[in-house]
Amino acid sequence: MRAAERDRAFSDFVQARRLHLRRVAYAICGDWHRADDLVQTALVKLYVAWPRVHTDGREEAYVRTIIVRADIDERRRPWRRETPGLPVVDRPARDPLPVEERSALFDALQALPLMQRKVVVLRHWLGLSITETAHELRIGEGTVKSHASRGLEALRSSLAGEPR
Repeated sequence: MRAAERDRAFSDFVQARRLHLRRVAYAICGDWHRADDLVQTALVKLYVAWPRVHTDGREEAYVRTIIVRADIDERRRPWRRETPGLPVVDRPARDPLPVEERSALFDALQALPLMQRKVVVLRHWLGLSITETAHELRIGEGTVKSHASRGLEALRSSLAGEPR
């Protein structure tokens, strides 16, 4: 495949899947800005691997794996654990989000512990199997099942208005 054809195929994939990948990244990390960063990181790595991945037809799975792993890597960074030395006295108040932009499901999803959220997104939003989810998150299949069960129960309770 010539470079121009490869670049065109990559551009077509990005144009077709970018918004979906951004939503997947947001569901995993809970922040639109971090989601944009995760997608950008994933697309850079995909471009490098494009000749190999595109011939196998594994582009989507490859990008999802990169998004999940990049989020894990980012959360492990030491600067994420640092706190400023001086206390912040006056914090600016956040403007409330308009009702149109809020989603009860995403609010409930973001309330889940991190690993439960990742399992629920991969299993039930993206429809991956237990084996695929375990492989992407590098955890055991039994762990996927328990996180999915607990996560779904917490979502049901939250959406029904019941206390957890």
